[in-house]
Amino acid sequence: MEVGVVGVGFWGRNHVRVFSEIPYVKVEAICDINYERAKEVATKYNIENYYSSIDEMLRKHNLEAVSICTPSVSHAELTVKCLESGVNVFVEKPLASTLRECLMIIDTAKSCKKIIMTGFIERFNPSVRKAKQLLGSGEIGDVIMSHSRRIGWWPERIGDVGVVKDTAIHDIDLARYIFEYDPSQVYARGGRQKHSTAEDHVQAILSFRDDNKTAFIEANWLTPRKKREMYITGSSGVMTIQFLTQQLVIERADIVLEPILKYEEPLKNELAYFTDCLINKRKPVPDEIDGAKAIAIAEAILESIQKNKSVEPELEEII
Repeated sequence: MEVGVVGVGFWGRNHVRVFSEIPYVKVEAICDINYERAKEVATKYNIENYYSSIDEMLRKHNLEAVSICTPSVSHAELTVKCLESGVNVFVEKPLASTLRECLMIIDTAKSCKKIIMTGFIERFNPSVRKAKQLLGSGEIGDVIMSHSRRIGWWPERIGDVGVVKDTAIHDIDLARYIFEYDPSQVYARGGRQKHSTAEDHVQAILSFRDDNKTAFIEANWLTPRKKREMYITGSSGVMTIQFLTQQLVIERADIVLEPILKYEEPLKNELAYFTDCLINKRKPVPDEIDGAKAIAIAEAILESIQKNKSVEPELEEII
């Protein structure tokens, strides 16, 4: 399978590395607005074809799929170009920088009959996979609430979106994944503590009307120590997920369990799954609908911060 990678900066070069490690995948071409960076990455991974123009790359190569790892504001334009060129697309989160752009991507994917996957990498973390399995078997009873914390210094690679769409977006998606519903209401507080262009801290409550469940999301680019964790409370126990160490702990009245999980690279799991879906003609999950819904909820969080009131996410037009 011949694939391309667009954007080979901090995260994109990891895509190049992982694709190169999948036996049935060949990185045929890469593209970066910085030609010298594209050349450097191509040389490191023995890739013959590298470009600074995505139009040239798409014109010269018959690619099965392209992975887009560029700044969020460029996702919509680049995704649409790839789809219209007959190429399947993996888009790193967020799917796009606005809901309007997400809807444009959805419409284009339908008309071009091509596959899109949104890069919510935490779904491919072994601890999350195991947690989802155990929640499904009733390990801690009925799930009541979740509390996630994704905090740490501002990543210098980010400059086009704030902490909600870049960082909290992971836990927005995980809340939908765990509860298997969309939130009906969002209330949030947050703001700009050290950054002038976008919010750098947020505390959000997602309410799930149908069965009275709640997800609490905390994210910031302020604290000196990096934490990536989620606590899930059930009617008969508590589950703790540590994303960085891939640890999972289940606490019940009678016992504390810590399943032994083999360490796996989530990105490798994710990209192997994406390419396997293409080979076997299966629609990947999370797809463009999941990506759009996460952005709609993120925009409701930002609106709630601005208005200091509860907001209903605009989810009805995402189909």
